[in-house]
Amino acid sequence: MKIGVFTALFSQRPFEEALDYVKTAGCEAVEIGVGGYPGPAHGDAAALLADAAARKRFQDAVTSRGLEISALSCHGNPLHPNREIAEAHDRDYRAAVQLAQKLEVPNVITFSGCPGGGPEAMEPNWITCPWPPNFTESLAWQWKERATPYWSEAAKFAKDHGVRVAIELHPGFIAYHTDSFNRLREIGGETLGVNFDPSHLFWQGMDPLVCVRALGDAIFHVHAKDTWLDKPNIALNGVLDTKPYTDEINRSWIFRTVGFGHGQEYWRHLISELRLAGYDGAISIEHEDSLMSVNEGFTSAVNFLKEVVIQEPAAQVWWT
Repeated sequence: MKIGVFTALFSQRPFEEALDYVKTAGCEAVEIGVGGYPGPAHGDAAALLADAAARKRFQDAVTSRGLEISALSCHGNPLHPNREIAEAHDRDYRAAVQLAQKLEVPNVITFSGCPGGGPEAMEPNWITCPWPPNFTESLAWQWKERATPYWSEAAKFAKDHGVRVAIELHPGFIAYHTDSFNRLREIGGETLGVNFDPSHLFWQGMDPLVCVRALGDAIFHVHAKDTWLDKPNIALNGVLDTKPYTDEINRSWIFRTVGFGHGQEYWRHLISELRLAGYDGAISIEHEDSLMSVNEGFTSAVNFLKEVVIQEPAAQVWWT
C-alpha cells in the first residue's frame, strides 16, 4: 500500500507546488480532482483531453516527482433532478473517464447520485425510511427510472475505456451503504466498485472492518478520513444531524483527521482487513477536520499512517 492524498485540500496552491509539498511530507500517490464538486483547480479533464501537450505536462509533473496518480475524482450528482446540474456532472464524469484512459489511471471516483422523489421534483430526495408508503414508492421510482438507466450505460462507458469507477458511499446519495452499493453493482457490473471512506460509515453505525470483509475485491480505492462520534449529543439527538459542520460542539459527529476519531489499534485492524481483502492501492488522505488547519491535519495524517499502513508485500509463511 502507498500513502496518498486527495489534493483538493491544497486547491489554493499551484499544482506543482502542491505536488512538491505532499512529496516532501512522505506521500507516494495523489488523487486529483478534475471536475464535479471537487472542481478543476489542479486538472480540468475536458481541457486536458483537448490538449495533448498540456496533458503531458500534467502527467510529467506527477511522475517526475516519483508520484503516481491513484485516481481522478469528479464526485458529482449525475442523477440530479435539475437537468443542467445532472448534465454538467455527467460531462465531467465522461471526461474524467476518457482522461483516465489516456493517462493510464485505473480509477475514477464519483458519487452514485441522488434523484428527486418523482418526475416533477426539483431537488434530490434522499430516502431513509419505508413509511409513509410514498417513500417506498418514490425509492422504487428512483432506482427504476433514474439509477438503473443511467448506471447501466455509464458503467459500460467506463468499461469500454478500460477504467474502473469507484463509487464513494456517501449519505445523501442513492448508494450510501453496503446493500445499496450491491444493488448498484448489480446494475453496472464489476466495473463499479467502492471508494472506501470509513468516515461516512462510522456515523451511520456501520463497522468498516465488517464492511471491508463484505465488499472484498469491490474496494477499488480508499480514503483515510476519520469521524468523532459525540456520544452525549448522539444520546440526545441521534446521528441524523443537519447542523452546520462549523457547529462542532453541538453536532452528533464531526469529521476528523485519522487517529482523532479512532485510535491506532482500530486503524491497524482496518489496514489489515484491507490487506486480507487483497487491496494494495493508495490510502488517500482526505482532510475535512474543522478543528485543525489544513497543514497540521495533513501532516498529522501522514505521520499517523506511517505507523499503520502496510507498505511492503507480505512474506511467505516461512515458519511451517
